[in-house]
Amino acid sequence: MSSDSHGERKPEAELGLLDATMIGMGAMIGAGIFVLTGLAAEIAGPAAIAVFALNGVVTAFTGLSYAELASAIPKSGGGYAFVREVFDDLSSFLMGWMLWFAYMIAGALYALGFAPNFLELLHVYGFAPAPDQVGAVALPLLDAAVPISVGLAFTAVLSLVALNAASAAASGSVETIFTLVKVGILVVFVAFGALSPMFSTAEFQPLFPADGGAFAILPAMGLTFIAFEGYDLITTVTEEVENPRENIPKAIFLSLAVTVVVYLAVVTVAVGTLGAQGLAEAGEAGIAQAATAFMPTGLPVIQNGGAIIVFGAVFSTLTALNAVVIASSRVAFSMGREGQLLPSIGQLHHRFGTPFVAILASAVVMLGSVALPTESAGNMSSLFFLLSFIVVNGAVIRLRRERPDMRRPYEMPYYPVPPILGIVLNLVLTGVLVWYLVRTDPLALVLSVGWILLGGLAYLGLNRWRSAGETGGTGTPADAVPQEDD
Repeated sequence: MSSDSHGERKPEAELGLLDATMIGMGAMIGAGIFVLTGLAAEIAGPAAIAVFALNGVVTAFTGLSYAELASAIPKSGGGYAFVREVFDDLSSFLMGWMLWFAYMIAGALYALGFAPNFLELLHVYGFAPAPDQVGAVALPLLDAAVPISVGLAFTAVLSLVALNAASAAASGSVETIFTLVKVGILVVFVAFGALSPMFSTAEFQPLFPADGGAFAILPAMGLTFIAFEGYDLITTVTEEVENPRENIPKAIFLSLAVTVVVYLAVVTVAVGTLGAQGLAEAGEAGIAQAATAFMPTGLPVIQNGGAIIVFGAVFSTLTALNAVVIASSRVAFSMGREGQLLPSIGQLHHRFGTPFVAILASAVVMLGSVALPTESAGNMSSLFFLLSFIVVNGAVIRLRRERPDMRRPYEMPYYPVPPILGIVLNLVLTGVLVWYLVRTDPLALVLSVGWILLGGLAYLGLNRWRSAGETGGTGTPADAVPQEDD
């Protein structure tokens, strides 16, 4: 546990470059690659390969902004910390409020995704019936029954919350191990697929579908863009990374580069073995069906192609869940430390040295979000991420203007082209998403607006409480709360 020049306790820098990189990759290489590939092929045909490549390029523009800001402002909290540095109090609060919620909602989604995949894994090895045949557990005290899948989702969240609350180093190590395992699984998938006779006779022509042509790429990009969200999580743990001014930008670029390579290899093999039409017909089970088609049977532990994909899905959801538990708590911790949430949220535990209260607060909302419809929760998370990316690109432009001589160990090339392109492209995707929500998912739009309004009320309430403390009334201002002793 360390302290700054003012005696304020700071998190220990216990994570290396590999750990930081794995946090980004763990969040990005989630269940998306397993379920979105078939859907992308259905829309864009063999050009699904180009869809993932172009999304990687689009994502890189905002990645450059995150890298420069992280090198200039080495503070935990991700986009919130950057916006706090250059925008006014209300703007930074709303940015943190949106990011915190987006990470917590994403955590609920990953937990719900983990449950059926884990049940399917038990089913593959004969330890449980098929997921759709698993019942519920009776709770006599509440006179209710809870589905097994919901219980597993709660268990996954609580287990990773406990791990994160006890040790930042341990949670980082788990993220590294789990991410390496799932990347290894995808490498096995690619290797068997590339060497199979099916791939040697692959047909990638015609590249574009007859209906839509090259323009079919655009809706497919919108569908799969969520698979590239995650590198931004690296900046939420900046102060817990060794030499952050250099390692955070490196981790952002490494995680993006490796993720794009993995995605392109997986999609190419899937299209090359099952064919775009076969992949499209398989839909969300496209990767699993492709693996079943060319993977040998009777392998030790793996047994068959379907089993290896189930393994990958289980590890993918767990690593993504662990990453957002880390990220959500660090955003809340940063806001508490800045006096924009309750001061206890911005303090480190006297024994564990972790943002204990921030982790627990994030867990409560995450567990409560399990009750939301899955599609609505996913849409809300995507909307808040896109909005935050727009603001972060604006922050790098404003910081360049207002502090041109500020120390920036990393400066993006061709400034200001990348952040401007980042703003424009994310605005387009935001507009498309809002239009989609108005037509198909008004609940997500209503809940999103409701969360922003709730944030406004919280902001006003905290300001009033802080003012009362400063003028001698009841309560204590956030910046007057003493830090705990080491």
